[in-house]
Amino acid sequence: MKKLKIALDWTPNINHIGFFVAQELGFYKDSGLDVTIIDPSQDNYKTTPAKKVENGDADFALCPTESIISYQTKANSFHLIGIAAILKKDLSAIVVKSDSGIKSPRDLDGKKYSSYEARYEDEIVRQMIINDGGQGEFKIGYPEKLGIWDTVLDGEFDATWIFLNWEGVAAEAMETPVRYFKMEDYDIPYSYSPVLVANGDLLDDRKTDYSKFLEATAKGFLHCKEYPQESIALFKKYVPSSDVHINLDKALELSLPSFDARDNWGLFDSSIIGRFVDWIKYKKLETKTFEAADLFTNSLLEK
Repeated sequence: MKKLKIALDWTPNINHIGFFVAQELGFYKDSGLDVTIIDPSQDNYKTTPAKKVENGDADFALCPTESIISYQTKANSFHLIGIAAILKKDLSAIVVKSDSGIKSPRDLDGKKYSSYEARYEDEIVRQMIINDGGQGEFKIGYPEKLGIWDTVLDGEFDATWIFLNWEGVAAEAMETPVRYFKMEDYDIPYSYSPVLVANGDLLDDRKTDYSKFLEATAKGFLHCKEYPQESIALFKKYVPSSDVHINLDKALELSLPSFDARDNWGLFDSSIIGRFVDWIKYKKLETKTFEAADLFTNSLLEK
């Protein structure tokens, strides 16, 4: 059995359900793979998932497209590359509590934003505020990553970035009225998130094993489309105790349209990444040279 590790971008949530279904139903084992799934709670996010790939502590990780750009353009660049898009449609948004008085992004001027300290995150939020007619002048804090959502719920911060198909569903379960601002509604052509990434320098040598991993993973996600209730039952035991109140049926219902069809699972659309890259360059969020085509590959998924 070939041993492989994947580092999740967060504690187990609905974006990860396909990995756990593939594990539970033996899809990895049937492919000759012994897959270990790790998440940031094991070290309280001391090391980011992408960093674990760079360090050789994981074969794969989940992260947003902008993390790939960050790794490829940092001082000591690393060939992080996207190998599969988990969601084909952006399901993330900036969230505020409905009683905050914040009606649109421009109202975030002077407010407190709870940041994950990702390289381009704060500037993306600033551009959203500016695009809505604001000044882009807001306060930024960097609390412990796994507690960020709670900082908005308890009123310590006014806004943060969430997934509508997880924290958004959680807010409904807690009967906490919230308001969302999506990137696409404010002229920000946001790209894929989360993206499954790997060390690009290893792809040729490990193509067979990595392709088997992706094929088994695709089966896991597609199983969710065909057998949603069975998939939820298999995944339920992995949900952290802090999230057991979340309606998994609702979370999966919101996610399924973004899991894509059997023949297209995980494939990147170069135009989606290209628009985001052009926008980042135009806004001068990254001044180092990089190309959209270097950020991803469909080669491990194509038959």
